[in-house]
Amino acid sequence: MTTAAPRTPGILDAPPEDAVAWINAAGQHTLAERMGITFQEATPQRLVATMPVAGNTQLYRMLHGGASAVLAESLGSIGAVLHAGEGHIAVGVDLNATHHRAVRTGTVTGVATALHLGRTTATYEVVISDEAGRRVCTARITCAVHGRRGDR
Repeated sequence: MTTAAPRTPGILDAPPEDAVAWINAAGQHTLAERMGITFQEATPQRLVATMPVAGNTQLYRMLHGGASAVLAESLGSIGAVLHAGEGHIAVGVDLNATHHRAVRTGTVTGVATALHLGRTTATYEVVISDEAGRRVCTARITCAVHGRRGDR
């Protein structure tokens, strides 16, 4: 008789109140940590994270559009993973972003709201705002939901 190797506890094993702490801890040594992204709220329907402008600027010292895209993708991907559930993975397949205004200092906040939570795809609208609440960027991310690679 064979027994399965113990599974490493993951985000789906965490109680809802601990999910944010788990996400932030799991983000260590990743692009999210490098960019200073910190999750504040995380459910399949709504996610919130902040990111500093400092260190995430382009040559003109304005928030880099790619940094906004990273924040949007991070929010949508985590939301899709929460939606997908045990035994599934979610990967981004489409991301678009419209940049509305420049930000030079402070922190931006991204709020991802589920637009579609299906069996094979999850789509989120992400609104990124500055500290004054002004919209900086609007993004949409679609993730494909798959069974774990080992299950194929």
